[in-house]
Amino acid sequence: MTDQYVKDEAAGESWRFLLGDSADRLAEIPDESIDFTIDSPPFLGLYVYSDSIRDMNNAVDEGDFFEQFRYIIRENLRVTKPGRMAVCHVQQVTRMKGRDGFIGMVDFRGDVIRAYESQGWTYWGEATVDKDPQAQAIRTKAQQLMFVTKNKDRTMIRPALADYALVFKKPGDNIVPVVGGLSNEEWIKLARPVWLDINESDTLNAKIAREKDDERHLTPLQLKFIENCIRLYTNPGETVLTRFGGVASELYTAVKLGRRGLGIELKPSYWATGVKYLTELEDQLAQPAIDIEALMGEL
Repeated sequence: MTDQYVKDEAAGESWRFLLGDSADRLAEIPDESIDFTIDSPPFLGLYVYSDSIRDMNNAVDEGDFFEQFRYIIRENLRVTKPGRMAVCHVQQVTRMKGRDGFIGMVDFRGDVIRAYESQGWTYWGEATVDKDPQAQAIRTKAQQLMFVTKNKDRTMIRPALADYALVFKKPGDNIVPVVGGLSNEEWIKLARPVWLDINESDTLNAKIAREKDDERHLTPLQLKFIENCIRLYTNPGETVLTRFGGVASELYTAVKLGRRGLGIELKPSYWATGVKYLTELEDQLAQPAIDIEALMGEL
């Protein structure tokens, strides 16, 4: 473990990305200034991204992890406007024989819900994201999903791990209603308890942010997942926060959808990659639109 802590920030016309620890830098955000939060917290060491003592994945145990996370959840409540939402992306966590002494599962989803409720949030709902078991088996090498395990002893297999969009609401009355921009047909699709159309490869390319000391594979949150949540719970021009910014997938999507983005990321290489993506996106959005009909008329 190291404590080489670095702080920095970068900003564009509609985004601001802070380099640092969320437990530290959330204190800089004014009370009740955030319209919506979406991010994916560390999964109890399932993915290890750095050797920093500030990285929640390097917590001593589950109790230590949630003690840190509850502080960030409480700060998130403070900065959120009354009646507004936060979506936390999670996946259940596996127990491993080498680490835990036995093979099984952790109800991480349930633990996260209870952590949010303990800090004053209202658990509002959730959507389950379908996953391809073969793709997950290839990516994670999980023996419980392998054909060889199924053919040897089916008491050793289990279903693939789904993703969950856990929706929380800050108590109080929402002053600005979120309306428009979502047809009835789109709402019917998003109101289903299971989202079946999230493409697992629809992510920002994070490989260039990977460093030699990274211990596990980095998988950014799918852009369609983020888009669904932002379109559901925000109006254009509102501010979207991400506390675990990674390579800025949430900020990228927010800016692309005409919202303002504010993010925090601990690891310098991920932060720098996110700044690059956001700068490139803003340059693209600043380009004048091409009038195809007028161009065809001239031809």
